[in-house]
Amino acid sequence: MRAQNYEDAITAELLPGWRQADGSHVAAVRMVLKEGWKTYWRAPGDGGIPPQLRWAGSRNMQQIEVIWPTPTVFDQNGLQSLGYLQEVVVPLIVAPTRAGRDISLNARLDIGVCKEICVPETLRIKARLPEENTKIDPMIAAALAERPYSAQEAGVQRVACKISANPEGLSVSADIQMPSAGGREFAVIETDNPELWVAQADANRRGATLSVSSDVYHVEDQPFLLSRDALRFTVLGQNYAVDIHGCQAG
Repeated sequence: MRAQNYEDAITAELLPGWRQADGSHVAAVRMVLKEGWKTYWRAPGDGGIPPQLRWAGSRNMQQIEVIWPTPTVFDQNGLQSLGYLQEVVVPLIVAPTRAGRDISLNARLDIGVCKEICVPETLRIKARLPEENTKIDPMIAAALAERPYSAQEAGVQRVACKISANPEGLSVSADIQMPSAGGREFAVIETDNPELWVAQADANRRGATLSVSSDVYHVEDQPFLLSRDALRFTVLGQNYAVDIHGCQAG
């Protein structure tokens, strides 16, 4: 079933996908944007609106993993944002509560779409994921191939980081030993706490090391802690992107 928003800036649908041999189901959210409009990646940057995907009302769904394809880096009036133009297919890996049964997905998408202005939108879509369907959807398979490399796939050797206090929060700096991802490299730092805001990161390469730094603040100006294991670094280069989880004390 499709959903359509105000002025048709974006349409969305759930692609039913296929059941895998391990019992999990591969599906996807497909969003198509009107000419000139864009929407945002899971960490949208300083100039973007963070997307939220909710699954209330879904049936036979124990767990769902959202796999975001590599985004494009945009410059909006000096602010960096990350997202997608024209179309994006976001794969989902769904674990059913009861194996061998259909899954019913109900999705609510709270997202931002931008052209000259940015507009928050809510889309509601649903689909049945048939247990008997095992044929791979090439559109979803292509989106899975567009996800960032893992640290191992990209040849990351070591990630050493330091966390220090600043007047308003904490500062994070990391030295990532990895081959160049090509061209000018951008970096994004994420935490596992939705109440923390991470500023646009600086990234500078010296030989085999990419140095990344940013500041982290609590949205309600509360004290907080950061776990090195919970930090997530995404490096975006001209040739590929890399998804790195955690870092060592450096």
